[in-house]
Amino acid sequence: MNDLRVTLIQTALHWESPGANLAMLEEKLWLIAEPTDVIVLPEMFTTGFTMNAPALAEPMNLTTFKWMKGQAARTGAVVTGSYIVKENGRYFNRLVWMQPDGTHYAYDKRHLFRMAHEHDTYAAGTRRLVTEWKGWRICPMVCYDLRFPVWSRNGPRTDGGLQYDVLLYVANWPQPRRHAWSTLLKARAIENLSYTVGVNRVGLDGKGHAYHGDSAVINFKGEPLFEEAEKEVIHTQVLSYDQLAAFRTAFPAHMDGDAFELR
Repeated sequence: MNDLRVTLIQTALHWESPGANLAMLEEKLWLIAEPTDVIVLPEMFTTGFTMNAPALAEPMNLTTFKWMKGQAARTGAVVTGSYIVKENGRYFNRLVWMQPDGTHYAYDKRHLFRMAHEHDTYAAGTRRLVTEWKGWRICPMVCYDLRFPVWSRNGPRTDGGLQYDVLLYVANWPQPRRHAWSTLLKARAIENLSYTVGVNRVGLDGKGHAYHGDSAVINFKGEPLFEEAEKEVIHTQVLSYDQLAAFRTAFPAHMDGDAFELR
């Protein structure tokens, strides 16, 4: 199995300004100097974390979707992140996984942050997404999902393997709770025997909330391979499938997990 190259884009965002954010992010994507397999943008990368969905939501297959499709084709990499989508009269904080050939998948944020009344504006997702890319199985999630380990549990497949190899979170996770963010990224990696990638934003949003980033790549032992706080950064991390497989063989803790089903 080949290694997987994952590029994290930790950036400030223009408040509720999709055009400005798409232009800014396109410039950053041009700065990626080496080949990569997956490019990860923050949560609500076109607007910042806003409840102003009626004014900012897009239908699928419109501006941001087409931008992602173009960037994936140009870079030869998956481009992923979440933005506000309107569908069937409801609003979703939707992560789009866009592959270079235009094949795409979507994940709607399951756990909505009630302390910001996100649940009063957006509809919750009902299905987890696990997608395969370059032979790797990847499970993308959004921000507050990080606090709920049952939703991210890496259960067994029928062939005896695990459901995913990389757990990926895109976020607008504010500075006052940065300790929880960093701690839970490590916990999710340890308990699921997987790499965990978290991409957060930096800067101030339109409500005055501060974000310090703390984007990170954590290995299957819970050890940081990369962490960066407070500043904008573009970082590509190489993930080794051989090292992951060897650890799972030597330490198959997943075989002793409790059996249950979500309802």
